Parts: sequence; C-alpha cells; structure tokens
Amino acid sequence: MLARARSVALIGVDAVPVEVEVDVSSGLPAFTVVGLPDQAVSEARERVRAAIRNAGLPFPAARITVNLAPADLRKEGPLYDLPIALGVLAAQNLLPARALDGLLSAGELALDGSLRPIAGAVNLALLASSLKLPALLPEGNAREAALIDGLTVYGARTLLEAVAHLSGHAELPVTPAPEAEDDSGLHLDLADLKGQAAARRALEVSLAGGHNLLLVGSPGSGKTMLARRAPGLLPPLTRAEALEVTRIHSAAGVLNLRGGLSLGAPYRSPHHTVSDAGLIGGGSIPRPGEVSLAHRGILFLDEFPEFSRKALETLRQPLEDGTVTISRARATVEYPARFQLIAAMNPCPCGLQSHHIEAGIAAA
Repeated sequence: MLARARSVALIGVDAVPVEVEVDVSSGLPAFTVVGLPDQAVSEARERVRAAIRNAGLPFPAARITVNLAPADLRKEGPLYDLPIALGVLAAQNLLPARALDGLLSAGELALDGSLRPIAGAVNLALLASSLKLPALLPEGNAREAALIDGLTVYGARTLLEAVAHLSGHAELPVTPAPEAEDDSGLHLDLADLKGQAAARRALEVSLAGGHNLLLVGSPGSGKTMLARRAPGLLPPLTRAEALEVTRIHSAAGVLNLRGGLSLGAPYRSPHHTVSDAGLIGGGSIPRPGEVSLAHRGILFLDEFPEFSRKALETLRQPLEDGTVTISRARATVEYPARFQLIAAMNPCPCGLQSHHIEAGIAAA
C-alpha cells in the first residue's frame, strides 16, 4: 500500500515542499530510500526501524520503498525520520492517510522512539504558514516554530505521541506563540568603559550612521572591549528583522531560543583562523557563514591583518550588496548579509610600534 506525508527541504534559508512517498509491498524484506538522499537521510532506515519497534508498533516484514520527491533535489539531514516513520505506519493502515496529507512534519528519531530537535524549524514554519497547513515537530522545536503568526504547531516528545494525535486517540496541545522580548539589555554596556573619549565617539558615530570601523591601537588599549559593547548601542530589531535573523540562525542550527523572539542585534566574532567558507558561507553542503549570522548586527574581526587575504577579499561583495550568493553544481543559494564590520589591529606585527618610536627618540 502507498502512503504520502509532507515535509520540507532547505535551500539556503528557504524551505521548499518535499513529498515523502512510502510504498509497502510484498517481496523479500528490504528498506530502500531514493530521491537523492545524503548519508544522514539514508541512515534513517535503521533509526525508523528501531524506533517503530521500540515504540511497540509493528514494523512490516516486506519490501519498503521511500521516495523523496522532487527526486532531483538533494535531501539532507535527519529531519525526514518522522515523516518516513509515519508513512510506514500509514501504509499499514495504522494511521489515516488524510491525517498525513493535512500537515507538514519533520523530526529526528532516537532508537527508543523519542523525537530530537532539528535545524530549520522556523524555515519549515514559514512554509507551513504560506501553505496554510499545521506543523508537527519535536517538542524541542515547537516554541521556535510557534514564532510564526497564525501557525498551528504541535510538539511531540515521542513517535507514540505523534501517532496517537494523528489517529485521534490523544490530541496534542497547540504550542502557544512566545512573546517577543527585548534582550538588548543583555549586551555589555558602554558606560562600563572609562576614558577613551575619542574611540567612544568614533564607535557611536559609526554605529549611528551604519558605517564600518577600524580600531588601531597597542595591545590592551581597549579595542576588543569597545567592540564587545557595540551591540548595546544598536536599537532593538523590529519583529520582521528579528524573524529574518531567526530563520538564518535556525537554518544554521545555532538558534538558542531562551524565551521569546530575540530582538537584540546579533554579535559574531570569529577567530582569525576561520576558513573562507566559515566566514562567507558555503562548503560542499552550503551553510550560512559568519557574515550571514551577523545579519542586522555586528561582525567583529579581531587581529584583522592575521585573517587570510582571500577571506578578506571575499568580504567585498557582502559589504557592498548585503547578500552572499553561493553557486554550486546543483543549486545557487543566497544568504542575507547586511552587517556592520568592526575590525581591530595592532599598529605593527609586534603591537608595540609606539614604544619603539619612543625608545628611538630617547636613545637619540
């Protein structure tokens, strides 16, 4: 029997619909996943089989074929575990097929049948909202998905809870939307800094005008201390800007939702050994880089001359256009990258140029 479930795939920070087709037919027992899956998706076979059995549900001794459509779009990550498991159960008439067709689902399964959070829940929620469909997600993702206005989100702790909800035996509660919170007060305060009047003035003017800033001074003169207090001078993000930032962090898997929607400007400070892909984004599987994670906030590059020349050259386009475009053989993705750059450097490699000059004058 054939069953269908709805899920998503991430292309950059955008979610696109994916249909999970599960066919259970007679023949030698086998479990095949097709549709251009990566290694994590292919390994879903073992997670799904163990999760269904350990949840006390029957797993068919039959030929199971899972197709992730569209077949020419690469599928990545463990988020297809839940829709595949639900499709296997629906193909055995343990779930009503119409229940799966009326929602988007995603989640990683543990071997005991519990559900683990996934990356990109906000992106999935945005797609579900545009399709006017509810979302079924792990409980750990429910709050961030509920940030999207007007979306019905169900958070399940285990596969059994998801099955009970879809079969009508025990309905899951709708996750309430968390309130937006202005956490800009959590940033370090410029009032803590004593002295450095010229540097403080330069920081305030650059942030007020949206300009980039280069701080030059000897070690210990307060360059990093100033930069760390820069986000506290920026105004809180609007709700639209906060959602824009949140979906980038969600797609990158670094979202830490303490309470509600964060309205504080992001602050990123990568080490000078960061790779080009880590700074700009990319890799064999494109991911947002530091410039995108700093969108609507501050990117601080300490020890500026120590960064590779190639990495610094790649900053030109994001600084000019506010976006990063990454082209690969199968797809081209675009990430937002509208940030303010603050860089810090010593006046010479040893950092003590002024001391050498003073010593030379004294010797003369």
